[in-house]
Amino acid sequence: MDRIRVAINGYGVIGKRVADAIRLQDDMALAGVADVANDYRLLVAAQAGLPVHAATPQAEGPMRASGITVVGDLAGLLAQSDVVVDCTPKKVAAANKGVYEAAGVKAIFHGGEAHALTGHSFVAQANYVSALGRSSTRVVSCNTTSIVRTLGALRTAGLLKRARGTLIRRASDPWEAHADGIVNTLVPEKVIPSHQGPDARTVIPDLDVVTIAVKAAHNSSHLHTWWVELTRPTTRDEVLAAFRAAPRIAFVRSSDGIVALNSTIELMADLGRPRGDMWEVALWEDVLAVDRDQAYYTYQVFNQAIVVPETIDAIRALTGLEMDPVKSIAKTDASLGMRRDFLR
Repeated sequence: MDRIRVAINGYGVIGKRVADAIRLQDDMALAGVADVANDYRLLVAAQAGLPVHAATPQAEGPMRASGITVVGDLAGLLAQSDVVVDCTPKKVAAANKGVYEAAGVKAIFHGGEAHALTGHSFVAQANYVSALGRSSTRVVSCNTTSIVRTLGALRTAGLLKRARGTLIRRASDPWEAHADGIVNTLVPEKVIPSHQGPDARTVIPDLDVVTIAVKAAHNSSHLHTWWVELTRPTTRDEVLAAFRAAPRIAFVRSSDGIVALNSTIELMADLGRPRGDMWEVALWEDVLAVDRDQAYYTYQVFNQAIVVPETIDAIRALTGLEMDPVKSIAKTDASLGMRRDFLR
């Protein structure tokens, strides 16, 4: 079987992680990466042997002047590719859509763009089949991905009636902490519901979900706390079983010393994860409580990595590499070394 050739446009927080994940797949090949930056990120990419392309004509000169080996432009990269994963900043991607259509390549966008850009928003376990053969899709944001994974697990088990969640959001990505963020305060988002709940309904339209978000003075990851009304009185074991049956949810326990966001970040490093990445939702097993038809739980979202496996599955869905979502998810998860429990 010929490998699907994948281009990455935007080699930043998500783009570099997607590029690494593509190189782990036996049914995909990384055609190259494109960007406009001329800093250490692209120097590292070039040193790693990745074909680096200038995303715009204006960027090529400064990139070469910085010592980056530039092998071509975006048009040339698209001509060598079957699908492009757009990891450019918010709003830039929307302007790129016409370029990809003109080049005849399928395109994957990310959660910073509106659902209307593609008319399809993607989380592998929820709606893989509806993405098969499409020309484009949008992998939803990190927080929305976690919501669809966890509420989708309860829904599949027939337990979900409605859900209300609070998101404690990191203020900035770690590499931008010097330029962006807040110190010694919390900033509530001005609109209720926050955008994640409505965004989750672009994937699962009948979800009864409301989210409230607060931006906090840290940059490690996000924390979610959830109250869920269940369809019937049940047990804690049954709720845990619903989460265990779903992909990409892994358990942690405060009794093991995993008591805060930084604990899990340290755990990922100790497990030897590349860049300390956590692709799973980390759900605290010993915090989860069930009171008849009410469930309460807490989990962590590592915003820099959680959408990477979804992006790999989206490539397979758009190109028809794999028609079965279960097989694609299993293949992706095995390639990355994902876990159902980090310490058991």
